Formats: sequence, C-alpha cells, structure tokens
Amino acid sequence: MEPIHWQWLLITGFGLAFLFAAPLSRTVASFFSAAAGDGRQPGVFLLTSSLVISWIFAKSITNAANLGLSFGIVGGVAYAAYYLSFIVAGIVIYQLRVKGGFGSIHDFLASRFGHAAVIVFSLLVGFRLYNEVWSNTMVIGSYFGEAGSTNYYWSILVFTALTLAYTLKGGLRSSLLTDAIQMVLFGVLLFIVLGLILPNTEGGVTTYLQSGEWRLADGVNLLLVAFIQVFSYPFHDSVMTDRGFISDPATTRKSFFLAAVVGFFCILLFSFVGIYAQTKGLNGQAAVEVSKIMGVGAMLVMNFIMITSAASTLDSAFASASKLFVIDLGKPENQTVSRGRWVMVLFAVAGTLPIFFNPEILSATTVSGTMVLGLAPVFIFWKLRAGPWSFHLAVGAGIIAGLVLAFGLFPNEWVWFPGKYGDLLTVNILGTIACLILFFVPFIAQKTN
Repeated sequence: MEPIHWQWLLITGFGLAFLFAAPLSRTVASFFSAAAGDGRQPGVFLLTSSLVISWIFAKSITNAANLGLSFGIVGGVAYAAYYLSFIVAGIVIYQLRVKGGFGSIHDFLASRFGHAAVIVFSLLVGFRLYNEVWSNTMVIGSYFGEAGSTNYYWSILVFTALTLAYTLKGGLRSSLLTDAIQMVLFGVLLFIVLGLILPNTEGGVTTYLQSGEWRLADGVNLLLVAFIQVFSYPFHDSVMTDRGFISDPATTRKSFFLAAVVGFFCILLFSFVGIYAQTKGLNGQAAVEVSKIMGVGAMLVMNFIMITSAASTLDSAFASASKLFVIDLGKPENQTVSRGRWVMVLFAVAGTLPIFFNPEILSATTVSGTMVLGLAPVFIFWKLRAGPWSFHLAVGAGIIAGLVLAFGLFPNEWVWFPGKYGDLLTVNILGTIACLILFFVPFIAQKTN
C-alpha cells in the first residue's frame, strides 16, 4: 500500500501541532514529574487520560484487531484483560506510598533488596521501554508501505523525530497534557470506526458478541496468560508506575481504577475491527486491510487512530527513559533537564534500530511479560521483609523462563495445552510456580535461622 499525500500531511501536521501545543519545561519538577508552574499535581481526568492512552499503544490496538480476526470476541477479551494490570498496580502503589512511605518504585527496591536489585530492575524496565519504541513505530510504518520499503522506513523516522521534538520540549509535562488531547481524539475516532463497521455487519452487535469459541486453542490460552501476567507485568512498565507517584495517593488510586475500566473497553471495542475483517474474509493485518476496503475516509480515520496511540506511547517511553537514567539511577548533582533531553535523543536512536531487523510486534508484549514473572511476589508480598536473595532468585527465574520462550527452547512434548499460545501458557504457569518457590525459600530459611 503506497501512501498518498494526505498521509504525509497527517503525520507531519500532527507532530507540528503537538510541538506547538506542548508546554516548555524549564525545571526538574516539571520535566520529570509533570508539576505545573504553580506546583499543582495532575488531577483525575489528566492522570486517567494519560494512563489509558499511554497503554493503548499502536501495537496494542493492532494486536487487539489481529486477535479479533483470529479468535473473534475471545481474542479481544484476552488482550483487554491485560488492562486489569491497572487495578493490581493501583492497589500496590497506593499501599507502598501510604503504608510503606516509599516515594518511588526504586526507593522501595533499594530499601528492601539493595542496590543490585535496583540495577537488575532498571535493566528490565529499560528493555521494556526499548521495545515500546520500535514496536509502536513499526505499526505506523505499515500504513505507509510494505515492511522494508523506502516509504516504510521514512515514515517511521519522520514520526519518531516529530514525537521526540515535542517531548524534548516539556518532558513528562508535555506527555501528560498531550495525552489528554490524544485520549479525546482516540475516543472520537474509535466511535467513528464503530459507526462505519457496525451498520455494515449482518446481525449487528450480536454478530460480534457471539463470534469465536471459548476454547483453550481459540484464544482462552492467551486470556489465562493475561490473568497470570497482570500480577507482574505492570511493575516493569515505568510508563505506568511513574504516573503512580506524581499525584496524591487517593487521586492516583481512583485514576488507576478508572483507567482499568476505560482501557478494557477501548481495547475490546477496537477488536471489533478484526471481527469485521473476519466476517469479510480478510487476511493479514486486520486494521490495515479493513481501512483498504472502506475507502479514503476510513483510511484517514484509521491512520489518525494509529498516529494518536503510537505518539502517546512513544512520548511516554521517552519521558520514562529520561527519568530512569537521570533521576532513578543518576546522582543528585547530575539531575538536570539538559541531561534528560540527551537521554531522550539517544534512546530514540537506539530504539529505532530494531525496525531494520523485522522483529515480531506481539513478542514485545508476551516475551517481556514472561521475563518479569518474578516481579509478582516482590510487589504483591511487599510487606514481607524478604532479603536480596528472594528478589534475585525470583526475578532470575522469570528471566530464564522468558529467554526459554523467546529462543524456542521449551520442548513441544512438555506443552500442556493445545493450540496457539499453549506453550506460552505452560511456560507462564511453570515460571510462576518457580518464581514463587524461589522467592519464599530464602525468606523462610532466613526466618528459621
């Protein structure tokens, strides 16, 4: 699909508009913590909007549509279930702040498990943020040309540069304020898309709700994986957790709970695009194929949705990477806005390199989600005075499980469940059991000595 001129106008116009709209941050508090000029913290609407749209990645809605195409409503529910992560994170972060008195995730880890744990955790967070760059910009490229084509690469480079530009201007403050605009745009565009496809489907909404089979091999495997990973997945996502410490605890908890509900239904509704593609007998990337058959107007809307969702995640990834290296890992004397901007630039360059090697988009979620299974006991049982060995053994077991899955080393004869994602579910169950055992064994041994 070769892009026409309005696609380039859309992507450049979007980037330049947000560059103009983004506030200029001059202070560390504004750039890294999104504080307003008068010191006010983000309210419920701003924080909820930012949480939701930052997690409605371009790759997420692409995956939701593709899973709808493959498994019907079951695929949509399976992917939307990951948004229960907000409830888990909201409860734990609230307790860490109110009952534990901790000011950040890194503060908690350093206090309980030591500096080495902070380094290991930061590597996991960095890997996650790194994945967010290429996996979202690849989606944008797919609307401009075939993977590997000149238009594909140029669209990614232009989009990344424009998003980086407005994020450099205001850091996390820019990210939150533009997120609110992007959330409103996404909501409007989503309902336009639904208005285009629902009337053209025989049986209407009933067809969508009755699509798919609730069987392990037909999407339930992935749903069960989501139920497992929501207890660990959110804690390695600094895009989410950074927002857990910038408003008062009550506002934060309310925003996280609202984000779970709004995010779940946004993803579920977008999976309808894939179900529509299924009813039309389409193959390939569902959102792209649907936009092709519905005319220029629908293609414009779909492009705008992808640009909106990708930009919101990309600017958040840049802001979180900047905070990770300058604030969380940096020395107090080096915590400056200029250093934060340089980190963003370097991160953008490094995060763009994988697009030249055609990695799998869905693997950015499922593999990294498996690698951090060991974080579940660390945060769910945060009140326990477990030592460094509990952290390192549990987290190490999760990393090994993720690597086994990533390199296809898990024997097929050991897979417990049939169909697609059967290996993923098996590894996640075994990995979770291993992580729990390795977390509690040093703790129990410590108590008995």
